[in-house]
Amino acid sequence: MTTADPRPLTGEPVALDLLNTRWVIDGEPLDLFAGAAGLTRVQGLAVWLESTGLAGRFRADASTLVHLMTAREALARAVAHPADESARTLVDAVLEHGRIRATLTAEGPGERAEFDDPTWGPAWTAARNYLELLGTAPDRIRKCASETCVLHFHDVSRNGTRRWCSMAACGNRAKASRHYARTRER
Repeated sequence: MTTADPRPLTGEPVALDLLNTRWVIDGEPLDLFAGAAGLTRVQGLAVWLESTGLAGRFRADASTLVHLMTAREALARAVAHPADESARTLVDAVLEHGRIRATLTAEGPGERAEFDDPTWGPAWTAARNYLELLGTAPDRIRKCASETCVLHFHDVSRNGTRRWCSMAACGNRAKASRHYARTRER
């Protein structure tokens, strides 16, 4: 039986989904890998692997968790400060633990990820996904516009103007706050 993912935003690309393993509710910071929702650290990792579709490929164990947290810190720095050379160096250090092997499949050319140590697999996969996002639409990697929110998303809206992690949560709070301010002015 799998445990439900307690995070408020899931389903983002793997790199951003990894960043979203930390979130804030009512001013309280929560971390899926540090006991949020009563889960142990490794249980939190298992929930994340399941949520991202990586559970069948990688094990939820202490080594994998350490490497994944290393990748999360590297990605957090790179997303927050894209021009920071030390942040890029941290992402590159994670990427050193895997590579893409070209293959020929029944459908034609293909690729397969290979790792020097399988416990680096999820961390490498997230870092590689970040490179893919940068290669396709770097301007669509966004942090929620709410000052109290720490979540990130990939803006796939047609016109590229999404501002909130969720209209039901942060977007609705912003609208309600603006409405309250307008009614108080009257």
